[in-house]
Amino acid sequence: MSGSFSTCGTKDMVGELDEMMDNQWMAAVLGAKDAVEWIYRGEGAANLVLAYCGSAPKFVGKVLRIQKVPANGSECENGHSALTKLECILWGKFEGIVSAPTRETAEQLYVQKVMCPLLGSEHVDAGIHVLVSREFLEAVEKKVLGQRPSWRVDAAKVNPLCDSVLLIADHSKFPHGIFKEDFCISVEIKPKGGFLPVSEFIAEENAVKKKIPRFKMHQLLKLHQGKIRKLSKYDPLDMFSGSKDRVQRAIKSLFLTPQNNFRVFLNGSLAFGGMDGSADIQKLDAIDIEGAIHAYYDIVSQPCMVCREKDGNKLSGRYSSLHSMPRDEKLKIVRDYLISSTAKDLSLMISFRSRGNNLESPYKASFIDLDMKPLKKMEYYYKLDQQIVSFYVKMDINKGKEGKVVASFDFFLSAGSGLPENIPHCENVSEDVVLDLSTHGSNKINFHMFEHTIFL
Repeated sequence: MSGSFSTCGTKDMVGELDEMMDNQWMAAVLGAKDAVEWIYRGEGAANLVLAYCGSAPKFVGKVLRIQKVPANGSECENGHSALTKLECILWGKFEGIVSAPTRETAEQLYVQKVMCPLLGSEHVDAGIHVLVSREFLEAVEKKVLGQRPSWRVDAAKVNPLCDSVLLIADHSKFPHGIFKEDFCISVEIKPKGGFLPVSEFIAEENAVKKKIPRFKMHQLLKLHQGKIRKLSKYDPLDMFSGSKDRVQRAIKSLFLTPQNNFRVFLNGSLAFGGMDGSADIQKLDAIDIEGAIHAYYDIVSQPCMVCREKDGNKLSGRYSSLHSMPRDEKLKIVRDYLISSTAKDLSLMISFRSRGNNLESPYKASFIDLDMKPLKKMEYYYKLDQQIVSFYVKMDINKGKEGKVVASFDFFLSAGSGLPENIPHCENVSEDVVLDLSTHGSNKINFHMFEHTIFL
């Protein structure tokens, strides 16, 4: 199989998009009556994605990204807020981002100016803005309500104060008019973090981060929180290994437990998966969040809460070296960390078009979900990182000589919550797992369960 590794595959395919991109705004306003032509495709934490099902040429083969806000938050929190003063300093070296009138425009320029050069402009579509009315947004939200996962509905809603949305190419299918007679299969993969950190600023008690992929550790916490029903065998290190066998193993693992990391589309419609260059960019996170958080506190001119908590720690001297860095170096550390965070959350969409008669099958590859990360999320990233590692360490996971896994669940029981309700799910039985459940060091109870109850 061969083809051009580009956003649309041939010059004919990208012609329409290039014409639209001559201007960052489309001369159109979507109203309430237009909502019927947009159908639910999916959503992430920040945006709702709708696919076009009408016949207007300017929208055929496109999707809309509509901004969301917290369900219990203020509507105007994200509506028209541009970058903060500190974010303007952070992104000032990139043309146009700082002068953007709204955050939405700044985020579009972030994709153009920051991510395109790193990932390759042929694989990235920054999109254009389309004006929308409040009535359109309200009609869309009402229309797709029943199709959204309940936990997404509880967490966020469409922001009714946005006056524009982002229109981008629908990467799950080929542009309208190309190879109409054949079907298109698209695979969306969210590869996650593909390397182990080696930063000298990682605390000794968190050394497990240098051995176990964050994805695997986070899976355990998500299982405990009830966010997933079972753990995935997927290892991001396999995906980025460069080994054909390991990459195939990674794809197989994603197929067996897709969660929101693997989806398959047939002619633009979801056929399989949950509704819920990259590795090099991820490594911009050279000193890990445990180092970057110190630079962050200096940038925002706040006392470093981490140093306060770790007073007397063996790494105190190293932390001092971070705080004594020139401001420009601190800005670079934080900026690189946020860019790396974008890379860790992106998705890769690969689409294949069958042509039959043993003809070469064209394909296209695109990166999507390239959201700019707010500066204020640095504290959240640090707290989540510590929560993930702390939980994993408290599980006291060790592999015995016989290949069995021993897990201490003191954390669950000491919290008075007992075992999570979703622990007893057993599927695809393999080797035994021994759970050593103890309550404050007494009355130990041994349970023999299966590997897929705890690890996949």
